[in-house]
Amino acid sequence: MDHQENKSENLTHEEIKYNYHIQRGSDFSKIQLFRSARENYKEALKYNPGDPFSTQKIDECNRHIRHDRTTVLIIVPIVLAIIAAVIIIAL
Repeated sequence: MDHQENKSENLTHEEIKYNYHIQRGSDFSKIQLFRSARENYKEALKYNPGDPFSTQKIDECNRHIRHDRTTVLIIVPIVLAIIAAVIIIAL
């Protein structure tokens, strides 16, 4: 425990904030909240500009967001068609 405290004491403010946002981004990614994860990776870039890890994670989040959007655009019309069919049959 003491070792970790000393290690974090030696970090600059920028490093602490960078690590914080990277960890939050990772946590949000684990529960598939990709927009929130992406925002935290973007915040991390403010403290470590040009960081390839953050940039890669932002790209991954963007891919997941695009995939989710495509999935919704396919599923919603199908669900609406099923609902409409049920309503028509019920009449």
